[in-house]
Amino acid sequence: MNNEQNKQLLDALNNCATACNTCMGACLQEKDVTMVAACIQLDIDCAAICTLTASFVARGSVHARHLFKECAEICNACATECEKHAENGMEHCKVCADACRACATACTV
Repeated sequence: MNNEQNKQLLDALNNCATACNTCMGACLQEKDVTMVAACIQLDIDCAAICTLTASFVARGSVHARHLFKECAEICNACATECEKHAENGMEHCKVCADACRACATACTV
């Protein structure tokens, strides 16, 4: 992977982790947190795998590629869950879903 590809992948991973953490924080402020419990759990999982994957990519680990499939899978699951809430007007979930889809695409290099 060349430097430009690494930069684009790192940007997608970091943007996704940030969007997931932001979404999680906003979901925790909802009146009925139980309604978004699955979203919060996936936000946590997604932010964690994106952060881990970014650290492997950033240091040039030969094992980074092993994480791409799992990262894309979790990002897609998080996007699917967030899209359910985005339909109900939760803008933070829409932003998160978009970042997750972009990251999943970036991880399928």
